[in-house]
Amino acid sequence: MAITSGEPAGIGPDIIIGAFKNDFAAKLIVVGDPDLFKRRAQQLGASITVEEVNELGAVPTHSAGTLRVLPTALAVTTVAGKLDVANAPYVLETLRLAGQGCLTGTFDAVVTPPVHKGILCETGVHFSGHTEYFQSLCNSPQVVMMLASNAMRVALVTTHLPLKDVSSAITSNAIKSVTRALNHDLKHRFGCVSPKILVCGLNPHAGEDGHLGREEIDTIIPTLTELRNEGIDVIGPLPADTLFQPKYLEQADCVLAMYHDQGLPVLKYSGFGSAVNITLGLPIIRTSVDHGTALDLAGTGQASDGSLKVAIEHAIVMANNTRKSI
Repeated sequence: MAITSGEPAGIGPDIIIGAFKNDFAAKLIVVGDPDLFKRRAQQLGASITVEEVNELGAVPTHSAGTLRVLPTALAVTTVAGKLDVANAPYVLETLRLAGQGCLTGTFDAVVTPPVHKGILCETGVHFSGHTEYFQSLCNSPQVVMMLASNAMRVALVTTHLPLKDVSSAITSNAIKSVTRALNHDLKHRFGCVSPKILVCGLNPHAGEDGHLGREEIDTIIPTLTELRNEGIDVIGPLPADTLFQPKYLEQADCVLAMYHDQGLPVLKYSGFGSAVNITLGLPIIRTSVDHGTALDLAGTGQASDGSLKVAIEHAIVMANNTRKSI
């Protein structure tokens, strides 16, 4: 399993060092610069062994306190908390190596600590997020961004769009392709035999019979009817302000929200720091943390590695479920 190193000036190296003090039932390889991890471990006062790995076939199952690294060199020595655009190509290269390794079968999954979108875009590369990067790398026609916590799973029809553009992006084709990919991966990656998906309306009160918007009547309701006719168990559209209650969530496998800030604030409120970001619809398994680079915490020892540990555990479960479904 590949773990990218994230933005080197951020908390990515810190949380990897912290997480790797624990045991995991998988062979874990960090794609990054070994010297970065040695320096950051020294700065954190962390006792961990950093080993360079050049022959992946001989890698043993992870043992607590050992960090095995597939060497990928930084352009310049990084300082915790201080971004340097010179290292942006390094970040992209770690993503490429991990992603390509998954496509060739070298890795069973990739887990990604946070990157800094702004610094990557400064290189002239349009980088809107990991989700879109791996979609392009894998040439996947449809991907789904889903976050999961102990309390719920929330997937999105649209991801990183300005709010003014959301309504026009809620098309029948978009809802159908996202829901089909979500339903497929809930079965094959998560072991849900007959997934039940709760679908949010776009407007307040799910449109209030057209008085608060017609997207539900014109697009969402007819599309959900088509999906039910395909055998997909979708319920909705439901008002998002009352949907996120235990009595509903306990009966469902996932909530499908129409846009980023409709579903994710609820999930992050309930489980921030212990949630995981998962990209569905790819031919590979990709999980990630639920937070950003936190430059102000880098090198201080105050960054929590909880979300990374959960992301690694989810990737292990998903890889095992995928093997069972083949």
